[in-house]
Order: sequence, then structure tokens, then C-alpha cells
Amino acid sequence: MTPVPSTVRRRPGPALAALFLATFVMGSAELVVVGLLRLVAGDLDVSVDTAGALVTAYALGICAGGPLLTALTIRIRRRTLAWASLAGYVAGNLLAALAPDFGTLLAARAVTGALQGLFLGAAFTVAAALVPPERTGRAISAVFGGIAVSTALGVPLGTLAAQHLGWRAAFTAIVVLGALALATTAVCLPPVDGSATGGLWSQSRHALAPRVLAVLGVGLLLMGGQFAAFTYITPFLEDVTGVSGAWLTLFLFAYGAATAAGTFAGGWAADRDAARTLVAANLALVAALAVLWSAGASRTAVALALVLWGVVGFGLVPALQYRVGLLAGPGRDLASTLPASAVNAGIALGAVAGGAAVAHGGAKDAVLTGLLVCAVALPATWASGRLRPRGADRKQAAADAESRSPG
Repeated sequence: MTPVPSTVRRRPGPALAALFLATFVMGSAELVVVGLLRLVAGDLDVSVDTAGALVTAYALGICAGGPLLTALTIRIRRRTLAWASLAGYVAGNLLAALAPDFGTLLAARAVTGALQGLFLGAAFTVAAALVPPERTGRAISAVFGGIAVSTALGVPLGTLAAQHLGWRAAFTAIVVLGALALATTAVCLPPVDGSATGGLWSQSRHALAPRVLAVLGVGLLLMGGQFAAFTYITPFLEDVTGVSGAWLTLFLFAYGAATAAGTFAGGWAADRDAARTLVAANLALVAALAVLWSAGASRTAVALALVLWGVVGFGLVPALQYRVGLLAGPGRDLASTLPASAVNAGIALGAVAGGAAVAHGGAKDAVLTGLLVCAVALPATWASGRLRPRGADRKQAAADAESRSPG
């Protein structure tokens, strides 16, 4: 990797803030549509379940389109790739805001999902290059933190605005904020070369190595288990815990706030020991879901379990990203997009599993399903922590660390 100037390493704040703002915009755009489905369905004359394809199209864009676009652009400098993908993202959301029909809106969602995946991969590479190796996890959490904060803040505000001004207003707000993020990114990001060596074949050989795929499988299981339960957390709180109205909002806000805080704490933990962080997060998920399932009628127990769940649920993502980059070695530029793919695939599969459980026995069975999946994942999470880079990858990682170290 071409060394980043030491002056940049000592002052990464503006660049990381720009990346945080960009991912805040993307996280808001990704999830705000969940609260707009009825509005979109009514305006574009489709059913609500058809409108739900907007969520699926975006997730598929991240899962498949992100890695594909990264493979096609592997030789482009990461800074250029970051602002170019963000520019395309703003344009895609402008198309969504102006979409004359549902087909156009669906296509815009798929394209913007793919561009988000491309941007995230470039952003993680840039963030890691801005700081010394021992702060990589915290740099990753600064990038992913924008998505976590958008869940707690951006999505509710966007949904509220759409209820009063229409669904197009939410996308218009995304465009405005995205333009601001684009300008900030163009000004604040320093030139950063890709961390990789070789072309696409070399990248793929390292990025898709069995050790990398094993860690990605752990991420899929942990997210799948969580979203088997979380997709149906509202009916669980209403039917089992007996909360509604303002209390329901308060419980969900507590979870969202804990998620945002946990993401930043997870970056610090990843810097200390990413492998152990994943194991600890897995154990905490099992504990939190076990409390929900066994003591779901207790408001106090449920509130505490939701906060614990929020802290570790997405707090594990920086450690996942860190481990994938470490194990991919010279293929980390391509590999940097894969955790987002695993996370979104886990979310999609978890929602399906939770739905089947609800159809069988109600929302409490969805929580039990999530608990069982996370419990099954625990041995795999522990085993993945014993994986180490190959010899060539270790040498490359050491060379990259040396190039980024002060002096």
C-alpha cells in the first residue's frame, strides 16, 4: 500500500466525519422505505406486498451488486471510487424521488443498493489507511456508525416527514443530505491507494479463501438469528410483553440508541481482540434472546435484554469487518464489500425464518428461532477465532502495517 502521509494519519477526524455523514445518508435511505410502503403503494397503484420488493431490491443490490462493482473497479484509487460511487448514489435517489412508476423506483433501489455496497468497501479501505493499525477497528466503527445512528435517528425522522409531506419528500431529503456528504467527501478525503496487490484474479483468490468465507458464514448466522427475532419484535412486545403506544416507541428507541452506542464500543473492542469480540457478542446475543424468550412478560427484563442486544447486535460488525480484512490479506479491497453482503443475506434469511416461526406459533416462536440460530453459531464463532492469515498474507499485512506506522 502506498503510505498515507503522516500528517493525514495524525488528523483523520475530518475524513472519518465525512465518511460517517455519507453512511448516515445511506443507512437512512436503505431503511426509511420500510415506513413508506403504504404511501408508495397508494401513490403508484401497487399492493403493499408488491411495494415490499423495494426492500428486497436494495438488499440484493448490496449483496450481489456491491462485490460485482468492486471487482470491476478494483484498480481505481479508493478515494476516487468513494466519491464517484457516492455521486452515483445521490443521482439514483434523485431518480427515486422523481420516479413516474413503480418499475423505475424499483430499478433505482437496486442500483443505489449496489452503489452503497461499492461505497462501503472503498470507505472501509480509506478509513483503515487513515489511522495506525492499532486503531483500525475504531476507524471501521466510525464508518459503520453512520448506519447505526441512522437507524436510531434518520429513519424515524424521515418517516415522520414522509407522513406529512409524502414519500417523495423523504427521498428528496436524502438527495439534499447526500449532496452535502458528497461535497464533504470530495474535500476531506485524502488520496489513498488500494491496499491490494495484483488484479482481480489475485484479489478473488484471497478474498474468497475458505478462512474468509468461514468468518462471513459466522456473520450470516449471527445476523440471521437476530433478524429472525427482530423482524417481529413489535408484535412480540405487544402480544407477550404487553406494551403499546408510547411505551412501544420507548422500548424500540432504547434498542436503537444502544445499537448506535454499541457500534462505536465495538470498534474499540475490535482493536483489542476482534476474534474474542465476536465470541463475546455471540454469547451476549444468546443471553439476551434467552431472557426475551423466557421472561418476555417482564417489562424490566425485556428492556434490559433489548439494551444488551442493541449494544452487541451491531457492535460485532466492526470486529467482523476487521477479521475479514485481516484474513483476506492482499485481497482485502474486494473482501471489504463482503461483510455487508453477508449481513444483508443474514437479514433476509432471518426474516424468512422468523416469518415461518410466526406462522407456526406466534412472535415468541420467532424469538426462540433467533435464540437457537445464535446458539448454533457459537461453536463456529469460537472456531473462526482460531483462523489466521496464510504466510504470504501475513507478510503483506505486516508490510501494510509498517507503511502506516509513524516514523
